[in-house]
Amino acid sequence: MSILTVKNLNHSYGGREILKDVNFILNKGEHVGLIGANGEGKSSFMNIITNKLQPDEGEIEWAKRVRVGYLDQHASLDMDKSIRDVLKDAFSYLLNIEEEINESYMKMGELSEDEINVLMEDIGEMQDILEHNDFYLIDSKVEEIANGMGITELGLEKKVSELSGGQRSKVLLCKLLLEKPDILMLDEPTNYLDERHIDWLRNYLQNYENAFLLISHDIEFLNSVINLIYHVENMELNRYVGDYNEFERLRDIKKKQNEAAYKKQQAEIAQLEDFVQRNKARVATRNMAMSRQKKLDKMDIIELDREKPKPEFHFLQTNATSKLIFETKDLVIGYDKPLTKPLNLRMERGQRIAIVGENGLGKSTLIKTILEHIKPISGSIHYGENLHIGYFDQEERQNNQNTCIEEMWEEFPSWEQYRVRAALARCGLMTKHIESKIQVLSGGEQAKVRLCKILNRETNILVLDEPTNHLDVEAKEELKRALKEYKGGIFLVSHERDFYEEVATEVWNMADFKA
Repeated sequence: MSILTVKNLNHSYGGREILKDVNFILNKGEHVGLIGANGEGKSSFMNIITNKLQPDEGEIEWAKRVRVGYLDQHASLDMDKSIRDVLKDAFSYLLNIEEEINESYMKMGELSEDEINVLMEDIGEMQDILEHNDFYLIDSKVEEIANGMGITELGLEKKVSELSGGQRSKVLLCKLLLEKPDILMLDEPTNYLDERHIDWLRNYLQNYENAFLLISHDIEFLNSVINLIYHVENMELNRYVGDYNEFERLRDIKKKQNEAAYKKQQAEIAQLEDFVQRNKARVATRNMAMSRQKKLDKMDIIELDREKPKPEFHFLQTNATSKLIFETKDLVIGYDKPLTKPLNLRMERGQRIAIVGENGLGKSTLIKTILEHIKPISGSIHYGENLHIGYFDQEERQNNQNTCIEEMWEEFPSWEQYRVRAALARCGLMTKHIESKIQVLSGGEQAKVRLCKILNRETNILVLDEPTNHLDVEAKEELKRALKEYKGGIFLVSHERDFYEEVATEVWNMADFKA
């Protein structure tokens, strides 16, 4: 049974065509991975089918009474509410149904027997909805999901305004799971989850009885929960049965078949054109030449897939630091209250440290304190000499109106435009991205611009806060290679074990520093 049908969808944004003649179907219970390189239109597609964006053309048809739950990269919460109130909001539609049932019972004294029978049928249907969606287990369901995602540990009465970005993302995800929609739509849900809660979400999705559509560049996670792939590339959407590995196998076969058909057709075209040129002027063979020209004119020309530029990351390096990079003495970090006990930490030349741990323990706060972006609650930090730091912040600043070129010129004002364009192109950005405003780019494209600025500064220390968030598979692998090649110090926050284990020489767990 089809839940969603999309026909002949076309969409352009910021002056560039993103999706063209796209067709898509989602059936009940299907677990679908929506994949593709950064900027191909995955998030745009999700926004269109959930009515957050209007397409230029096309039909979008949902089955009747389908409830859609959507977690996008930029969803927000009411800052004044408590976590518990936010989670209970997931059941607001059920509370409305209960109120409707109560109102129906109140009306019965004024109705005829036939009208009462009709009303009782409606009440029965509404009662079934309440029972199917665990209405009478609201408190226990809130506790179950909150425990699984580590929200209970924060305190359910805590205000949303007191939470970190990663914690808010968790609360949003919990609320969505509690809503138990007919179709769950998740855009990069693991970006702000730590390893324990990624495992919990994996188990939850593996047992999810309804349909879901998942955007993720975490291939291990994707493979463990989906059974269908839709691949977005060159403005098209293509369906593959199986996981990501099977998709790669089938796409490779399709690519080789297309290349073989292209070569065969090009040889035929060359042969026909040669015959036409040699025979069109001769009376005896003119008709045959015209016949072959007609065949050429009617031919559907096979085109090879356009090759996307692959990112090439090479960090510029300068002279080494002193032996000491930084040392802390009884350092306590936090904002209005301590997040850690007094810390005596030391980083020396050559160390490559990964900082791991659950959301809210202070990973980003530790980085920002060491970089002197925020003040410590107490204690001190002593720095070594000749420190040239490249810092990658987790998120792009809000409402950035710069184009990519203007953003680079802020960092490198003396650069000529060709040099800016070349640097951005090496990071995997195409002309259509380079000339766009930062705010219309995907999360992965924005991350590539931020990386581009660091790559082109001479550094001897890299401080990277979740650099793989939003990056597509190719970019992530290239970043891993570049970091392994880098000779300076690395101070890295990451929740992706496969990534940081190959880069770091030691791991600091923030749980060990907890106040």
